[in-house]
Amino acid sequence: MIKSIASYVALPLTICFLLYVSFSSDESIELGTYSTKGLVLNYTVSQDANVKDNVLASNEANKSFSPYLGKSFVGFKEALAFKESGGNYASVNTYGYLGKYQFGKETLKMIGIYNLQQFLRNPKLQEKAFMANAARNKWILRRDIKNFVGKRINGVLVTESGILAAAHLAGPGSVKKYLRSYGIDNFSDGFGTTVEYYMKKFSGYDTSTVKPNRLAKAI
Repeated sequence: MIKSIASYVALPLTICFLLYVSFSSDESIELGTYSTKGLVLNYTVSQDANVKDNVLASNEANKSFSPYLGKSFVGFKEALAFKESGGNYASVNTYGYLGKYQFGKETLKMIGIYNLQQFLRNPKLQEKAFMANAARNKWILRRDIKNFVGKRINGVLVTESGILAAAHLAGPGSVKKYLRSYGIDNFSDGFGTTVEYYMKKFSGYDTSTVKPNRLAKAI
């Protein structure tokens, strides 16, 4: 009987002793060992579920490209560059067009650039070339911009940015022919890309910062 009572008493005492030991331990956790200081943390999370992985990956070729630039002028430049070359300053295509914006050699000469290797190695010069060419095209097409912006041709709304993008693709002369023929004369390049396609794809961007300049030069 005494043994039975002792066994009932011993079990609660053992449990109490173990709890006391576990809570009274002098050992403390050193939180500093879990610090992230000095570690390289690189998180890439899209803010838009509709942006595909290949679009995010393309940012490696051109860090300035962003799908969130909207209809700003920077958005216009980067969207056009992305279509032309994937935003690659060093790109040279099978037809010999060069750089981020895929300039032809003759166009570069008109805006003062003759050293093609220097052009390919100089992103700043390529950006200046884009601005100079856009300003020159806007001057050449100033009357067409005034007469056609806001109208529809083959269902496509004509905008200033669409006109400038198409002029970058095909030259201002081809854009004049397209507009003045009301879409009948629709130039296409070696890859089958048409003036009308660029008019539609690059419609509605803010290109008001581009000032018409007949004598615009990059250098």
